[in-house]
Amino acid sequence: MGALAPRGRPAPAAAPKPEPEEVLDLSQLPPELLVVVLSHVPPRWLLGSCRLVCRGWRTLVDGQALWLLILARDQSAAGRALLALARSHPPTARAALGRFCLRRPIGRNLIRNSCGQEGLRKWMVENGGDGWAVEENKTTVPGAPAQTCFVTSFRWCGKKQVLDLEEEGLWPELLDSGRIDICVSDWWGARHDCGCQYRLVVQLTDASQAVLDKFSAAPDPIQQWNNDACFQVIHVFSNIKKGVRFVSFEHWGQDTQFWAGHFGARVTNSSVTVQVHLS
Repeated sequence: MGALAPRGRPAPAAAPKPEPEEVLDLSQLPPELLVVVLSHVPPRWLLGSCRLVCRGWRTLVDGQALWLLILARDQSAAGRALLALARSHPPTARAALGRFCLRRPIGRNLIRNSCGQEGLRKWMVENGGDGWAVEENKTTVPGAPAQTCFVTSFRWCGKKQVLDLEEEGLWPELLDSGRIDICVSDWWGARHDCGCQYRLVVQLTDASQAVLDKFSAAPDPIQQWNNDACFQVIHVFSNIKKGVRFVSFEHWGQDTQFWAGHFGARVTNSSVTVQVHLS
């Protein structure tokens, strides 16, 4: 007798092998289409990864068409004004528009560690008396990224930041266009039981650090028993001279009672912002 067939279900038929998926090679796209595709990639990836793919991609990322397309997506009044400026005053440096889109300097506070939330980092400091300290605000400062402040002592204490506007993403042709303003602001005040003095000096300088414009403020001292008085100093540099490349922001303070410790001027939420004329 022949062998009995094994009982059970028949073995399933072997599944057909899947066809290999086709991989889309973006490099085969015409440059005008590839630019559109790349314009949807975040700037940090364009500059950090896409630019390294091949020579063709590097040429596109270093060019202006890609970044003008990215800028054109901002349909706000400020965005349209900025796009018009980028077209009428294009940068000569390669990848300058890329740095601009990455750093986004327009309307952003360029001062680092403006409220002392990182201690004294990013500031060049000159200590007097018992030096600088960081404390909680006595009075709430609206719009501040942190409710802390720098506090001075019984001798003049100063600190300073120098901002490189090109490093922040602004290209020379834009800085020299006559279409931007530089707005500076600083909050200062005193504690209730001790008066204080304060002064602010902001300078616009060229590439060799020569001063092209300057603003200084030395308000009247705040007297003792002041109910934690707090004030804001604001200035706008308009009609900026050609050649401005740096902003030097420096402020000073001390108390009026000459008490040991930190009873002097309290400064916080310092800011330097660049704005574009809409007209």
